Amino acid sequence: MEKQIINSIKKLYGWSDKAEITLLGNGLINHTWKVEDASGSFVLQRINTNIFKHPNWIDDNITLLGNYLAVNNPSYLFTYPIKATNNSTLIKIDDYYYRSFNYINNVCTIDVVETAQQAYEAAFQFGKFTAVSNEFNAEKLHITLPNFHHLALRFNQLTEAMNHGNVARIAAVKEDIAFLQSQKNIVEQWELFIAHPDAKKRVTHHDTKISNVLFDNNNKGVCVIDLDTIMPGYFISDVGDMMRTYLSPVSEEESNFNNIEVRKEFLKAIYDGYTSSMEFVLTNFELDNFFLSGEVLIYMQALRFLTDYINDDVYYGKKYEEHNLVRARNQIKLLQLYQAII
Repeated sequence: MEKQIINSIKKLYGWSDKAEITLLGNGLINHTWKVEDASGSFVLQRINTNIFKHPNWIDDNITLLGNYLAVNNPSYLFTYPIKATNNSTLIKIDDYYYRSFNYINNVCTIDVVETAQQAYEAAFQFGKFTAVSNEFNAEKLHITLPNFHHLALRFNQLTEAMNHGNVARIAAVKEDIAFLQSQKNIVEQWELFIAHPDAKKRVTHHDTKISNVLFDNNNKGVCVIDLDTIMPGYFISDVGDMMRTYLSPVSEEESNFNNIEVRKEFLKAIYDGYTSSMEFVLTNFELDNFFLSGEVLIYMQALRFLTDYINDDVYYGKKYEEHNLVRARNQIKLLQLYQAII
């Protein structure tokens, strides 16, 4: 950050000139720093407005939900932004938006799920987040990322890419396209699910990677963080994203597909952890469709990666020529393995 911006931020938060600001974590979306000041330790974050077009909507959502929880579940640890000296929880300097949080001591984040117990703890915390917010009217929340987990839209985007995308790439991935088209029944199952009266829209996190959970020194989950994607949604989004990112020991970047596997004990851990905290919240219909979650989110990501490859990598970008094709085939393999065990 430029020195002038740093000085403005320090002034707005009442931090001293000697406050130290250092980069924190390796987040891909927002820029995050740790602030050490005589008045305490804080987290400073700059919102990525290329992704989140309306930062004030994020601030509104967190404020609405935070106020609700302060009254109805005051013991729940909610990462609520602190107010600047202008009484705002969101500050704008030049074209950038910033917010700050109190730094929570004696906790850490995990980048890769290494044990089934970690998967259980994370699933429990994401379920608890939705459970403590269950009586809150989720429709009051802004949609910060429109159609983020809209499976039918993602299927249609692949169809559109086949009509207007890179002709040579389309020809090279005919088998991949054919497989994803053959799985359209997942779209149909998803549409039947969301149309059912017992499929409830609730406060949903929508980005349940393991690094969005704080763990204590005993490897116990403490709370969820990174609430920019909280929106009205279905439990499928949160559970499916956990299945997509926790079940295999390797990530979507893995190019040796022989290393992809579905660890059954991790699947059980996700089920046990999430249903433990959501025991009195989920309907019987939702429980009956619990494992549909994994199919929906893995399939959705395969669609998105292959669509981007056909469209010349305009959304995700690439580090090498077939990067998004590798990612798509990675997710296709994960989907096939997942379907074989459910």
